Amino acid sequence: MSSYTESLPPFDGLNLRKAFSNFATGVTIVTTVGENNEAIGLTVNSFSSVSLDPALVLWSLKKTSSSLEAFDSSGHFAVHILSAAQAELSNRFASKTNQKFEGVDYRKGIMGMPVLNNCASVFECKTVERLVAGDHVIFLGEVLAFARQDIDEQTLIFCQGQYVKTKDSELVTQN
Repeated sequence: MSSYTESLPPFDGLNLRKAFSNFATGVTIVTTVGENNEAIGLTVNSFSSVSLDPALVLWSLKKTSSSLEAFDSSGHFAVHILSAAQAELSNRFASKTNQKFEGVDYRKGIMGMPVLNNCASVFECKTVERLVAGDHVIFLGEVLAFARQDIDEQTLIFCQGQYVKTKDSELVTQN
């Protein structure tokens, strides 16, 4: 039997982070343009659909991120849902390298932001609201355009600090 640790405030951030990591999430890359139309992008797992009518999505970014100013000033962003085959791309955009887009196949989207090719889905969005919440900023975006690609692989999942390929697991279906 596994142990269950209860925690009453105050609690430490490391254990809280470990508890949060038990929730499996999809993996996305969010892109925009910075000063001088510089392509900006980072790996994000805090993405969620919000509404179909109007079409709204949200994601969050740590307030200390070096990319925050670019996302604040551009007013637009693109969210790319990754396939299981794109773990390396996720790692690149999660790194501190300045060459995230070097050798990456992308085009300019409808509002000029970089749109990565060959992703499972892409949502090009206009920022409609920005909310400071704790140590993060939540971006709420209206979907202006989207694309969905039929892929042979499942989408990339992140859980307990590692990537999970759903094809390696038994999928639970509901009748």
